Amino acid sequence: MDVSGLHILVTGFGVSGYAVADQTLQRGARVTVVDAADTERAREQARILEVFGLRALLGPEHTRALPAGDPVDLVVTSPGWRPDQPLLAQAAADGVPIWSEVELARRMQPADGPAWLGVTGTNGKTTTVTMLESILQAAGLRAVACGNVGLPVIEAALDPEGFDVLAVELSSFQLHWTQHLQCESAVVLNLSEDHLDWHGSFAAYAAAKGRIYEGVRTACVYATADETTRDLVEEADVQEGARAVGIGLGSPGLSELGVVEGMLVDRAFIEDRRTRAAELGTLADLAHLGPQGAPPHIVLDALAAAALARAHGVPQEAVRDGLRSYRAGAHRAEVVATGGGTVYVDDSKATNPDAARASLVSAERIVWIAGGLTKGADVDSLVEAVSGRLTGVVLIGEDDAPFRDALARHAPALPLERPDPGHTGDAEGRAEYMRRVVRAARSLAGDGDVVLLAPAAASMDQFANYAERGDLFAAAAREIAHADG
Repeated sequence: MDVSGLHILVTGFGVSGYAVADQTLQRGARVTVVDAADTERAREQARILEVFGLRALLGPEHTRALPAGDPVDLVVTSPGWRPDQPLLAQAAADGVPIWSEVELARRMQPADGPAWLGVTGTNGKTTTVTMLESILQAAGLRAVACGNVGLPVIEAALDPEGFDVLAVELSSFQLHWTQHLQCESAVVLNLSEDHLDWHGSFAAYAAAKGRIYEGVRTACVYATADETTRDLVEEADVQEGARAVGIGLGSPGLSELGVVEGMLVDRAFIEDRRTRAAELGTLADLAHLGPQGAPPHIVLDALAAAALARAHGVPQEAVRDGLRSYRAGAHRAEVVATGGGTVYVDDSKATNPDAARASLVSAERIVWIAGGLTKGADVDSLVEAVSGRLTGVVLIGEDDAPFRDALARHAPALPLERPDPGHTGDAEGRAEYMRRVVRAARSLAGDGDVVLLAPAAASMDQFANYAERGDLFAAAAREIAHADG
């Protein structure tokens, strides 16, 4: 796609918005950026690109309507902007196309550009794309994880040196504004209620996720235990020759990947799959990814990454080598400290009940640090399912009533602490608060217990984001573990 001469309006000036403005300005587009945040960072970014002709409109007054003057040919919107935002609603009513950065990247990528292997789902996306990146690189391919994981897709797709293949993490927000994805292969890992305030309903959320399968050329990977993901595959409009490939934790059927006697096996991408399976690795290869070995959700993520890699033609040995060398990113079931017989695990990325459940089933005796902005999620069924593993609970966050009520119903005798938040309006206040939280958790932990930060809630009520919450937990845990010896 040639963008030269087009007037492109970029809504949102974060990481992806800046990348869109930069890449399209370089190719001759006229670019206007609008963002409600008139911060020093945004102004500095604008100054850098104004040399190339960027028009930056910063402040909330600029987000209420399309800018006057030069008619807009295309809106490229950031994931945080909801469809009912006034400017976007006006653009839609006026017939102006609204695309995600992902859609624009797909259309601008040269015909001989890298293959896309797409990953979405409610939980496990980042783990899967980074595992996939590790496997692809172990096969000798120039590959990178991009998208919702950090590196904008448009930068990876238009990289001047050229990648062989992209491992693309896609959120439901990005997919909502994407019409022509056409991944080589793709997976929806799982689906549970999330972001309903943005999408309006679970059906709309699932439909957005299902867009990742549209136009797939090789394999639509789905979880055999999740009927919703299977339904999305069956409903997808794929290219001729594409097939469905299942993943599960049991013995695999035909055209599936699974687990047999501690081995990860493939009955989908071998010629004689009716009579045999190919070994891709073992559970021992993943043992470093959990305090007591890899939990089931990590094994499923590994199978999803393996399926996408195998669909791309990666040999068995590269799958094994990539999984062995893989190290989980920060705040994703990360062991951050050990001391005094207690293991401290940071899963601050577990911002909804399903993600927290996956982490909570990975150990037998847990002091659970939970709470934050629940956004109406069902905490009760989570507490009911994991109460037998808990030796204590420390509550954080402003919205602790759902947790208190659920614990009173399902674990009334369980020790419960709620440290005083104090002043969390500045960084030092938040750090001191987290020290109190971790000290409270340590006081409830017995020998061999795991202190687990898996909040099942968002972080913005008390912390800048989930990363700050996890960083402060890790720092406090290391301090306390060191004192314990």
